[in-house]
Amino acid sequence: MTTGRSKIFYIHTFGCQMNLADSAIITALLQQAGYTPAESEESAGIILLNTCAVRENAVDRIEHYLQRLQGMKKRDKGLIIGLAGCIPQYQREETLTLSPAIDFLAGPDSYRTLPALIEQARGGAKPTSLEFNTAETYEGIDPVRQGVISAIVPVMRGCNNRCAYCVVPFTRGRERSHPFRSVISEVQKLVTAGYSEMTLIGQNVNSYHDPEKGMNFAALLDAVSREAPRARVRFTTSHPKDISEELVRTIADRPNICNHIHLPVQSGSTAVLRRMNRGHTIQEYREKIALIRSIIPDIALSTDIIAGFCGERDEDHQASLELLSCVRFDSAYMFFYSTRPGTLAARTLVDDVAEEAKKRRLQEIIDLQNSISAELFQQSIGSVVEVLAESESKRSAEQLMGRTAGNRAVVFDRERYQPGDLVQVLITSATSATLTGRPEHC
Repeated sequence: MTTGRSKIFYIHTFGCQMNLADSAIITALLQQAGYTPAESEESAGIILLNTCAVRENAVDRIEHYLQRLQGMKKRDKGLIIGLAGCIPQYQREETLTLSPAIDFLAGPDSYRTLPALIEQARGGAKPTSLEFNTAETYEGIDPVRQGVISAIVPVMRGCNNRCAYCVVPFTRGRERSHPFRSVISEVQKLVTAGYSEMTLIGQNVNSYHDPEKGMNFAALLDAVSREAPRARVRFTTSHPKDISEELVRTIADRPNICNHIHLPVQSGSTAVLRRMNRGHTIQEYREKIALIRSIIPDIALSTDIIAGFCGERDEDHQASLELLSCVRFDSAYMFFYSTRPGTLAARTLVDDVAEEAKKRRLQEIIDLQNSISAELFQQSIGSVVEVLAESESKRSAEQLMGRTAGNRAVVFDRERYQPGDLVQVLITSATSATLTGRPEHC
């Protein structure tokens, strides 16, 4: 039974960096209300699933997980289980039918109500809090983060773009930026705490607009890099239409801003991009890539790409392959299209590409990108790169894993180094995903 554990909670986070950041906010809010985080689900009286709805299989993953939690609940009638984040916001009250184990629902704008929802659920209700709040940025909440090496710093919430395939506007609502002063205050706290890396995040960070003084993302990024001169500064995710020369020059000018940009393209075909409602042509995307590389020649680029979107023809698919061959991204997140109910594509377009064709096209994209990544990574052999050590390698405690400023994963011999150290590493071998090496001693 949960006697003695009624105020002990455990959060299981699914999905993106924004969800990880939200879990840190949820932890802070619950602790302020007198709740205590658990080391494991087994020791908790409250289990909260912070969910992601971007991919079609997200709900399947949650349903599978809930089956196990339902078994736990049969053994412990006092256990409270809540579903938070994007899935309940996207599917709203129907989410309660996913499993009888679910006691309450909370959307991304309603985390301040969690203590009340928990108590209502304990009283036998099935409460939901799914209202959008366009003023909510959780300003004033100090997130409870894990570790002291890398920190995620949300600078905005929501999205004003209406990409035809995307559920984010339905789960996160309209764009609202955190005040400039609030972001800088959080960065100052991270500097004091000794963090080695900070990643500014938002659904579209380069449309950031300070609600008080109107400063843009380039100004924010510059200020953060100056406030934390000894820390690496990253950001994600960018929209191609909002990449500006000012932003690129800021990255080039500030030595601690990492030379990596994640710039989702989704398709190499302008016709497909038009149906996706992306707001740019493939020529405009190529021009942005050319601008970036003219100012930062050694920039590392990554992207997202979708195979088999509505109406995609073989020639559109070939255009995507040609774009990959031309741009030569370091890496890519690659998926085949699946209809998301309620989106513009679901309402106005026909999902007319056969699943077999989607899977075949996706595999061709994966094969090509893996070969490009392998070639690029092979070129690093023999060079010395600076790596921020993040953790022990999964394979051996005798090795550490970290990343370069260009966001390439590196595994290297541990020797005397610890997570958090900046290490000069001589690269001795490479795969399409990982560099391997040994510390280079002066």
